[in-house]
Amino acid sequence: MSDIDRRVAAPHGGWVGPIVFAAVVMMVIGTMHGFEGIVALLNDDYYAVPKSGLAIHVDYTAWGWTHLIVGTAVLVAGFGVLLGQVWARAVGVVIAVVSILTNMAFLSASPGWTTIMVALDVLVIWALTFHGRDVRPKHGA
Repeated sequence: MSDIDRRVAAPHGGWVGPIVFAAVVMMVIGTMHGFEGIVALLNDDYYAVPKSGLAIHVDYTAWGWTHLIVGTAVLVAGFGVLLGQVWARAVGVVIAVVSILTNMAFLSASPGWTTIMVALDVLVIWALTFHGRDVRPKHGA
């Protein structure tokens, strides 16, 4: 059996579905952060609120980079969760909290988008913390 085969997640219970769901949702959240970041970088006028109307008064370029960095972290952790990596579940919870805080600070610029992303982050945290040990990397051949 190759090293790649041994790293693939092995199902160990009824909570595999929600954990895989959390991994996929994390990848979607990461992609959504990426889109939001690109929009903020390329078109400051897209958002109806000036930077002074945001919870943290920085320009949209800074927000764009923040969303790209958070999005990349969420995306990478999502792939790790899908592979059954323990570190990815722990990082996933922390990054989901960071994603919530980032989105809440950006709430006035994009209230609908923020509400959806915060709800998805809460679902991810729940799925990753409730029965996190049900997906583990395979050991041995």
